[in-house]
Parts: sequence; structure tokens; C-alpha cells
Amino acid sequence: MSLHPVIAEVTERLRERSRDTRAAYLDRIHAATIDGPHRGRLSCGNLAHGFAACNAQDKTALREGHAPNIAIITSYNDMLSAHQPYERYPTFIRDVAREAGFTAQVAGGVPAMCDGVTQGRAGMELSLFSRDLIAMTTAVALSHDMFDGALYLGICDKIVPGLLIGALSFGHLSGVFVPSGPMPSGISNEQKSKVRQAYAEGKANRDELLEAEAASYHSAGTCTFYGTANSNQMLMEIMGLHLPGASFVAPDTPLRDALTAEAVRRCAALGKAGEHLPIGQIVDERAIVNGVVGLHATGGSTNHLLHLVAMAQAAGIALRWEDFDALSSVVPLLARVYPNGYADVNQFHDAGGMAFLIDQLLSAGLLHGDARTVAGTDLSGYAKVPSLDASGVLTWMPVSKESGNRGVLRGVAEPFRTDGGLRMLHGNLGRAVIKVSSVPEDRQVIEAPAIVFHDQDEIKRAFDRGELNRDFVAVVRFQGPRAIGMPELHKLTPTLAVLQDRGHRIALVTDGRMSGASGRVPAAIHVTPEADDGGPIAKVRDGDIVRLDAVKGTLEVLVNAEEFAARSLAVEDLSRHQHGMGRELFGLFRRNAVAADLGAGVL
Repeated sequence: MSLHPVIAEVTERLRERSRDTRAAYLDRIHAATIDGPHRGRLSCGNLAHGFAACNAQDKTALREGHAPNIAIITSYNDMLSAHQPYERYPTFIRDVAREAGFTAQVAGGVPAMCDGVTQGRAGMELSLFSRDLIAMTTAVALSHDMFDGALYLGICDKIVPGLLIGALSFGHLSGVFVPSGPMPSGISNEQKSKVRQAYAEGKANRDELLEAEAASYHSAGTCTFYGTANSNQMLMEIMGLHLPGASFVAPDTPLRDALTAEAVRRCAALGKAGEHLPIGQIVDERAIVNGVVGLHATGGSTNHLLHLVAMAQAAGIALRWEDFDALSSVVPLLARVYPNGYADVNQFHDAGGMAFLIDQLLSAGLLHGDARTVAGTDLSGYAKVPSLDASGVLTWMPVSKESGNRGVLRGVAEPFRTDGGLRMLHGNLGRAVIKVSSVPEDRQVIEAPAIVFHDQDEIKRAFDRGELNRDFVAVVRFQGPRAIGMPELHKLTPTLAVLQDRGHRIALVTDGRMSGASGRVPAAIHVTPEADDGGPIAKVRDGDIVRLDAVKGTLEVLVNAEEFAARSLAVEDLSRHQHGMGRELFGLFRRNAVAADLGAGVL
């Protein structure tokens, strides 16, 4: 199938826009490439330090041999369910490497925080910036120059983007991303959502809520709803940085171990002279466009309007929101996974998962099939399903052309939507993003009076006082990266959903984030410029009529232009957000963060 003309046009525009920066990036990684093991450049003292703690076999290999040495960059901790399975990976990886005749070492660990734990707490104000910190710590781990390739062990929200940004700073090395898989399905997402809303209305108590949450988040493995963590896994696979079919295989199973072992061997192979394919060459304009297409086709996390921009920039590629918008118009929505449907990622995987999705998009010319991958194939090799044969050998078989569950996953001939459901908004309030894939058709245009808030907790207090039983647009500002680090505002979801279910016409406008869990309530998020950077959202007053039109792609306050221009900007004392829970250490990040449409980071 020939490439869809819009895919081709966006890719060419991206190449042209990135011509100089991409060329400079490729020149840098070419200059860092050498023949033979990288540790061969080290002095005797350097090298002795590098292998001092190794066992005798590895020490001999590192001292005398020419085999690759693979870095393990791990985000293991046993507080994150998604990352707990990584506890045994270093030993497993080293054993696989030795058996294959090369070596592997844990080069370093990166921080891994959980947005689910910090949601609505002060720690969430460190969350977005942890992405750039992870990139920096990845670079520190690789800076010893002992390695010929790297395995990146990460799953969740900021962790995979941070690892990839750091990996691309060492883009001359081979690299493979290694997932750990989702936890088994717990109670249904619909049941969990009902209990959350009941709690918001005072119809369920804390014990009942905790019981529901614990029945949902109940085991090692990734949370099973389709938020940023699982969007990350989809992206790494469709961008060719996972092995085919690796994203959603359960932890601690023979198939998961076989995929991990093969990832170790592939990383070493990609670092050798004959097959040398560094990660900086895999992540090119085609891979980035494929990632955006995958995001649209699955209704993925809006956080990637920030993260994909930052990841692309790390490879010298100038991805912009306009590219997301153009691609959304032609990429159909093929998956409905909670919060955009009833299913979880295990049901998505069982219905055909990534292999079916990629096969369908390739058949419609919506992906760059010739993109390079860590598997050593083009992207058509990802339209296959991994399994173990009777002898326990890893093999891949072509995926079925029929979905295993049309309520979860569909082909391009019968999509859930003809577009990706992700829209850009423009107007006199600035630029913003909205995900409409689960917003009812009659709620995609909201015109109502503004109620202005400077803290998400103010909304719950106003709700409890009975002040929000009416149509309104909640304008929640001073939530951007320069203000308080752009925390996610998920605490708003149950409250606003309750009000919408009561029949009120409700919308949210914010310079903060809602990520992959934004759902039925229309939400214009990532508003830029942010309030703390002089954005017009700082001029909105209570009672102003705000119009959010996701159909036309506009976001406006319906105030006379001269009057609005003459208004002064609201000012907020944010000092309470600058200390405690480590926030004082991130002042440098807040002061230097770029706008949301440029990635909202400092790198």
C-alpha cells in the first residue's frame, strides 16, 4: 500500500523544518562512533575501575575481549507496580549476555515516580520535571564510556520519555527498550469509575473507595487503563524500539522472559560492525510520525503532546502541534480502551493488540512501513504475534486479519471514529489541546460563564458548598510548567463528571495537564502561553462567557477585544508551591521551562 498523501506531506514538512537540526544531530552521533569496543579508549586506570567489581568471567571479557558490553539503565523500585518486576532483570540479563559471549552491567538507575500515588499531592509538582531529570541521570549513567549499547528498563509516565531523551544524547549507541508488562485485570474500569463518582457525591465512604481502588491496582505490573504508561508502551513498539509484540505480555511469564532475552541479544547485534544501527538513526522523522499516528489510532495520552515533542527534539526533529493536528484528520480511531471505552489493555492485547493495529495501519498506508527497527526488520515485522513453539523457542506468527473483539479493536474499514479524536484549539485564549474521543457529541461545543480557580482543590470545595450546580467553564490557571510544574489535575475528573451527569454543560480550560485519563468532560488543556508567563488566560474573570468549540477548533472568551486587551493580568502568589516535598530543589526547572507546545521542559 502506498503511503497516504497526508502522512507523506506531514513527514516531508517535518524533514524540511528539521533539516539543519537533524543534520547537526547526525553529525554529532557519527563523530562519537568508533570501531571496536568503546572501553578500548579508556586508560588502564579507567578500565580497571570499570570492571573492578565484576566476577572473574566478566572481568576477563572486559579486560581482554572485543565482545560488546551492554549497559542496563533501570528504573526499578518496588513501590511502582509496573517497575517491581524489574528487580530480577539485571541478573537475568547478565546471564543471557554471558551465555551469548558478551557482558552486561547495570550502568545506573533513574528515578521513577508514580503519578497515581502523587495525584493531587505536592509531589505531583515534580512529576513533569522528573522527565528531564531522568534524561540527565541516563546520561550520567552512560558517561563512563564503557558501553557499546544499552537496554532501557522503564514503563511509566515520564520515565520512558526521559529514558529516550537520555538515550538519544548517546545516539551513537545501540539501544532497545525493555518493558515488563501489565498486571492482570482487576475489577472493571466502569465499576471503579462508579465508586469514584459515588465518593465524590458523598454516596460512598473511604473504605468502599479504597476497596475498589485496591481491587483495580492489585498486583505487580503496569496499571491496565490506557493512560500515559501504556501509551508509552504503544509508542515504543510502533516506533520500532521494542521487539514486536513485547508491549503487553504479562510479567514473570516464559514468553516475557523469552522476549527480554531476545532484546539483550538484539542490542548486542545492533552494536556490532556488520549490523550497526544506533538508536539515533532508528528515531528519525518516519519513527516520530509513526508514533503520532499510533497515538491517534489508539486514543492515547495527551501527555504526548508534550513528551513526543521533547523526544523528537532530542533527535534534532522539530515536531509541532500542527503536525499532530494534520495527522489526526486522517488517522481513524481503531481502539477503545478505558478511559475511551470499557476495556483494559489486557483485553486490547487479547483482541489482536499492537500486531493487529500495525497491520491495519500499514494496509491503509498510514504508517511508514520502511522505518528501521531494533528487530532488524522494517515495520511489517511488527504485524506479527510472538509465541513459544513446542520447544520453547521464541517465534513470531502473522496476526489474524480479524479483530478478536470488535468492541475493543477494529480494522480501518470500520473504525470507531474516522479521525483520531485529538484536536488543537486556537483563539484569543491562546493554544490548547483537547481529546474528544470519549466526549459526547452534544458536549463538544460548550459556551458558558467562566468560574476562575487558582487551585484544583478550590473546585471540590465549591462543589461541596453546592455552588457548582449550573452550567459553567472552570478556568483553572497558574498550573503551567513555569508556575508550579504543570501537575496533572485528575482530582477534577470525578467532580466535573458528576456535574455533567446532572445535566449541566461543563468544560475545563487549564494551563495544566489531564493526561491519558481525561475522558467524558470536554477539557482544553496545556493552554499556552500559561498564566504565569503572561498568557491571556490570566485575564479571564468570573462571569466572562467562554466558548470551547472542539468542532471548529476554537477557544475564545467572548469579551470585546479592546476591553480584553486593556485588562491587567491576574497575579498569584505561588510561594506555597516552591517549598516542601523537594519543590525547592526544582526552582531552576520552573524558571527555565519552555512553553507546553515546545515540550514544557528544560532540555
